[in-house]
Amino acid sequence: MQNVTVKINKATVSVPAGSSILEAARVAGIEIPTLCFLKEINEIGACRICMVEVKGLRNLVTACVYPVSEGMEVFTNTERVRRSRKLTLELILSTHDKKCLSCIRSGNCELQHLCKEFGVDDEDYFKGENIQYDFDDSVAHMIRDNNKCILCRRCVAACEAQHVAVIGANARGFDTHISSAFDKDLADVSCVSCGQCIVNCPTAALVEKDDTAAAFAAINDPSKYVIVHTAPSIRVTLGESFGMHIGTNVQGKMVAALRRLGFDKVFDTDLSADLTIMEEANEFIERVQGGGVLPMITSCSPGWIKYCEHYYPEQLRHLSTCKSPQQMFGAICKTWYAKRMGLDPKDIVVVGIMPCTAKKFEAKRDNQNASGYPDVDIALTTRELARMIDTAGIHFPKLPDEEFDNPLAESTGAAVIFGTTGGVMEAALRTAADTLTGKDLPDVEFKEVRGTQGIKEATYNIAGMEVNVCVASGLANAHEIMEKVKNGTANYHFIEIMACPGGCVNGGGQPIQHAVVRNFRDLKKLRAATLYEMDKNLPKRKSHQNESTKRIYEEFLGSPGSHKAHEVLHTSYVRRPKYK
Repeated sequence: MQNVTVKINKATVSVPAGSSILEAARVAGIEIPTLCFLKEINEIGACRICMVEVKGLRNLVTACVYPVSEGMEVFTNTERVRRSRKLTLELILSTHDKKCLSCIRSGNCELQHLCKEFGVDDEDYFKGENIQYDFDDSVAHMIRDNNKCILCRRCVAACEAQHVAVIGANARGFDTHISSAFDKDLADVSCVSCGQCIVNCPTAALVEKDDTAAAFAAINDPSKYVIVHTAPSIRVTLGESFGMHIGTNVQGKMVAALRRLGFDKVFDTDLSADLTIMEEANEFIERVQGGGVLPMITSCSPGWIKYCEHYYPEQLRHLSTCKSPQQMFGAICKTWYAKRMGLDPKDIVVVGIMPCTAKKFEAKRDNQNASGYPDVDIALTTRELARMIDTAGIHFPKLPDEEFDNPLAESTGAAVIFGTTGGVMEAALRTAADTLTGKDLPDVEFKEVRGTQGIKEATYNIAGMEVNVCVASGLANAHEIMEKVKNGTANYHFIEIMACPGGCVNGGGQPIQHAVVRNFRDLKKLRAATLYEMDKNLPKRKSHQNESTKRIYEEFLGSPGSHKAHEVLHTSYVRRPKYK
């Protein structure tokens, strides 16, 4: 591609033709502030924070969408530009709920950051009518507060990118607000709880429902035995909440923090990820050998499951009946572990630390109560755990590395990579290949299903059978694959689908990074790379090599796919209307 030469604040840079001023400034080492811009998702130039001067032009232009041209001279920090940005911020604040001290995003709010940078305080610069909106807390996973909305439309773009599109701009002019069709509550539309709107919101207009108080209450209740378990991806994202580099492995510090918070046992969800593979691989083999419904599709992502229930209810028979690792872990805790420890399941509180807001919805689903009590009582996001650690006065970066508690601590590399797109598929293939060939195959890496691209396809020869697999992440890509399944043109045997682009490492419950980071750094790739490195360095890399899961089968479940295993580890699905 041909390059053009431009000057940004007198610095000469060469960038590809068609680049925006925002991108060219980045090459020049200059950050231009934005509030609405999300690369490839929301390139609309609506917030007007990124206005810059271009020599020869009378009006300021929006840097995020204005293309550079040969010889262009741009000025990003003139008095005129600064006045424009400050005025825009003052106008935004004129209708904004400015209760920053008690706001859950205080300290990590893009609007707050810019107001501080440009010297804008909470005075009423433009007094007048101000609409007050009611909270929408109708769903299990989030709260919508339009009093803190700045109409950047990032959430709308994220929802559209997910091929869900249940929110948009309603009304016009001063009355414009973001809502569902006919201002319905989120519970009355086909929201899938993925939380991508939350991680892309620059303010606290959208936040997860905070269940930290319930977790603290359980910990402080002497009649409760409180177990916490942590999903694979949390160990490579939690550190970001404490200023550590993206993708830092903080597993040991995470365990130490959870122990200091007062949980009775700190276990690893990776164990039930291995358990999931034992059940899922067995289910796949049974379908292949017994003429079952193919392609079989993974069931670990509750956002994807809800999407399928709403948008492809006639295809539910393709879903694996396996519970997710979160739910399997809770089920094992309240059945096998409870019996082993002489505990009454009603006294056990299971807390899952998850990358995903949809896990809050999943924990409340029907047929998720193997012991007669909910498998999981409380599902917390990575962000909520970070808040608990802060509230408890724990200095996270200074903590020593500690180990998970036994007997639910052991896991394999196959479980670790569950946290990224393609990981479940690769883990399942490792076990299925060994099972079908009856050999301990030395080649455990299926690299064709790795990577952060939205759709990956591969064919593997396993025990003389050509197995066609597909991996999709992000619901727009899920839609593309499901249309093939619906039309009978999907020549696959096994499909992995994750609701969030890039998988759990980019889940709706992960630490919020400002747009300046999300636009120019590949969070998915950086976080996933650490998971693959952990897998590479573990002594056991196949789920069926996990001695703890073997013990659970020997003492309790019998064998993968057994009647008992189905009672405890499998679930069912429901047809949901696309719109209520």
